[in-house]
Amino acid sequence: MNSSKYFMTILCAFIFNTSFAQTTSQPETLSLNNGTIDSQFEFIFRKSGNFKGTNGQPYEAVKTAWLLMLRNHVKDSLKEVRKDLNSTKAIVKTQAKEITELKSNLTKTQTDLDTTNSEKDSMSLFGLQMSKAGYNTLLWSIIAGLLALLVFFIFKFKNSNAVTKKAKHSLSEIEEEFDEHRKTALEREQKVRRQLQDEINKQKK
Repeated sequence: MNSSKYFMTILCAFIFNTSFAQTTSQPETLSLNNGTIDSQFEFIFRKSGNFKGTNGQPYEAVKTAWLLMLRNHVKDSLKEVRKDLNSTKAIVKTQAKEITELKSNLTKTQTDLDTTNSEKDSMSLFGLQMSKAGYNTLLWSIIAGLLALLVFFIFKFKNSNAVTKKAKHSLSEIEEEFDEHRKTALEREQKVRRQLQDEINKQKK
């Protein structure tokens, strides 16, 4: 694995730290097997060695196994984000269906109410005679209950939709930042190679 892949893996871990780090009341024990992405990243920082190149540029020496393990943990975290996103989409779809059903029921109830208002003041309901005022009160109570349920599910739908949009936006921003850091890493790698080639040329001369 070359230095650019090392750098991209570390940067990716740092970026996703804000989404998956969990705060605790007690200090964490740094480890690559446990803890948040941030603590694993800190573990690599503390355990890695450092040295200076021939041009005086400081470098960090990190075990390949550590970076591979950290990369796998970041991938697992990404899978969890996508899993949550798919779950939210399923909830939104279900709630949209329930809202449609409630609207249909509300329309039917309103139609029944209009028909009732055109009939006699006294009418039969389930075999019982009721006054028009009592009948209307019952129907309006049902409508009020349905409206309350409709408002509730619309509120839930909007919240779920907002969560989905936020998750998509966050994922898009992370991907853009990752691409930007990757470009930066490539430019730095090219610069280091040029400097190394210059040193080699100087040694030959």
